[in-house]
Amino acid sequence: MSKQDIPTTQAVRVLRAKQIEFTPHFYAYEERGGTRLSAESLGVPEHAVIKTIVLETQEKKPLICLMHGDQEISTKNLARFLGVKGVVPCEPATAGKHTGYMVGGTSPFGTTKILPVYVESSILNLERIYINGGKRGFLVEMNPRDISQAIDVTEVNVAITN
Repeated sequence: MSKQDIPTTQAVRVLRAKQIEFTPHFYAYEERGGTRLSAESLGVPEHAVIKTIVLETQEKKPLICLMHGDQEISTKNLARFLGVKGVVPCEPATAGKHTGYMVGGTSPFGTTKILPVYVESSILNLERIYINGGKRGFLVEMNPRDISQAIDVTEVNVAITN
């Protein structure tokens, strides 16, 4: 795939500026298809497809949590870690305002606002991950340890296995 075929999203700009190697992958996006669809389309384990979830505290402070595609976030444990009463997912329009991305195309890289990013620690132990490249139907394959070269992250253990 030539460099011109890769969408020039904010996420791609950040990865290139930080000289982080990635491989682009495209799939046919479907509303509510989720990580199961993208994993099946790419022929990779859903555990290696990473969700970028935009949440907010009860004080309406936004944050991002990166989670395995086949797991959920324990908002109770995340709130406890953050020392707040509660954490809930943002409404799609609110998430878009914070990140500059459409839901289904949200990347932790190149967000409109600099948000705190929390990453499930076991993600960093994977050999390769597939994470949104800033557009629906577009994932970038990369070394998970390169996430912290692109953005500041804090490791957490808040996964719930489905």
